[in-house]
Amino acid sequence: MRRISPLLCLVLVGMLQGCNGSRPQEYQAVATMPYTLAAGDRVRVIVFGQDSLSNSFAVDSSGNIAMPLIGLVAARGRTTADLARDIEARLRAGYVREPRVSVEVEAYRPFFVLGEVTTSGQYPYVNGMTVETAVAIAGGYTPRAARDHAELTRSQDGRTVTSTVPMAQPVRPGDTIVVPERFF
Repeated sequence: MRRISPLLCLVLVGMLQGCNGSRPQEYQAVATMPYTLAAGDRVRVIVFGQDSLSNSFAVDSSGNIAMPLIGLVAARGRTTADLARDIEARLRAGYVREPRVSVEVEAYRPFFVLGEVTTSGQYPYVNGMTVETAVAIAGGYTPRAARDHAELTRSQDGRTVTSTVPMAQPVRPGDTIVVPERFF
């Protein structure tokens, strides 16, 4: 009976490791996907030859931008190229002949850092950042912080996903990073 117990424990531990909810491959796939707009982003819309229509617009809480002449334009979940095509189509429908529109992200929505960091809070996103640089922006680790991993929460495809990730994991705008306390 004693020989079965250690073997049974090893099998159970192996099975439980598969249930830890960690999905780094899923986050890597999202990191390579094109950026989609959401509330809190600020975009610069340039309508060539129409200076009065070119301006910066904030994506509001309902996911829209409000432009002159054409009104509300849905931006949530769309890339800048998709948004530019939609604005061109709306302007072409009776307002501007042969409009050419460019849309770029002027300011990304913030990310959040919680847990065992010096200064938890909301911070402006910097392109190309990782979990480790996000911790540095939040003032670094506290003495009790786990320094090899963090919990990352991200909204993707209309659902919220939380996973344990390495410190080199890319961060996207709107992510929430929680640095856990270490055991020893």
